[in-house]
Amino acid sequence: MGFVQVAGKVFFPLDEELELLPGKLTPHAHECLVRFGMRMPFAKAAEELAFTLKVEVSEPSARRYTEAAGQAYEEYQIAEVERLEKTYPPVKQKPPQKIFFSVDGAMVPLVGGAWGEVKTLVIGDIQKPVLEGGEWVVHSKKRSYFSRMMEASQFRRLALVETHARGIEKADWVAAVTDGAEWEQGFIDFHCAAVPYVVKILDFPHAGERVNPIGQAVLGEGSEPAKAWLSERLHHLKHEGPSALLAELAELKTQKPNLEVLEKNYAYLEKREAHMQYPLYQAQGLPIGSGAMESGNKVVVEARLKGAGMHWAIPHVNPMLALRNVFCSERWQEGWAQLSQYLRQKERQRRKALHQKHQQDAQPNLPETPPAPQSPLSTGCSAKVRVEKG
Repeated sequence: MGFVQVAGKVFFPLDEELELLPGKLTPHAHECLVRFGMRMPFAKAAEELAFTLKVEVSEPSARRYTEAAGQAYEEYQIAEVERLEKTYPPVKQKPPQKIFFSVDGAMVPLVGGAWGEVKTLVIGDIQKPVLEGGEWVVHSKKRSYFSRMMEASQFRRLALVETHARGIEKADWVAAVTDGAEWEQGFIDFHCAAVPYVVKILDFPHAGERVNPIGQAVLGEGSEPAKAWLSERLHHLKHEGPSALLAELAELKTQKPNLEVLEKNYAYLEKREAHMQYPLYQAQGLPIGSGAMESGNKVVVEARLKGAGMHWAIPHVNPMLALRNVFCSERWQEGWAQLSQYLRQKERQRRKALHQKHQQDAQPNLPETPPAPQSPLSTGCSAKVRVEKG
């Protein structure tokens, strides 16, 4: 009886024709599992898949599929940034528009009891002011997000994939509402360099958080005079601007030179006087608060990464954030198409490399041909030649 060589693993030729993704799930089940895993704990995601599609997977499998998809989308976005950097900024082609723009950070629990800061960018189209409770309020719609846990310089660079998608470089107006942190100012300058009108605005509630401790320290913590003083100062700040408030705080500083809370908060507000021109911003129809940013932190980051008992390994944070961003930006269909195409491309490359390796391994190992014997004359060595007579 003869024997044949074991073929080993092979590739089904219809895999690519059917556009299958890596793993054992159908493309639809694969997408559903990742979508569930991005929205809820992985054990619950596995339960939902079993209930919805009658497809059973384990909790580790749900985790593995979701994190692999998130990592793939993160890699896709990094590659997209590298492509954009070669031709940035593009020529303006869109009609004039006003864009709301804000960045901030939120803490998430990590493995080992540590905490990490996730930075988030939110972008939205500015709407016309509406009257709410006797005050004109400006809202934004079509909000989109970009979140990562990384240093500010890296975050600033990689966020290009979202600012480009929203056409920041083509806008006529950008209202950048932040809490005034230095890294946020650098972020705005980097992404809005091509925008004709960039208005940096100190978030009004955050300004109030700087004024409040001063009144508490001077007039008594929790006292009615302190509450009345704060209400009046914030009203003037919103409708008349910061000049009067800063002048009053400067006078208080001369009267109470050793009051640290006054010195600290006055210095902060004085440095940002140009960003507190609230009457002008409201007249221009621009927002003065970053409620959209606070909402983004809660909806995008905290809703999934700050659940009870959750602690995240650092390598798994950004892949999850990448999926949360595309879902909360209401671009899941577009994002999944990009992600799945990237996964298929990686799978084709893996198969090609493995196929080449199989071909190399299948080559017969022929014995090496021994070197031909050399003539003594060819080596230059002397030799005796025996001649026999016939």
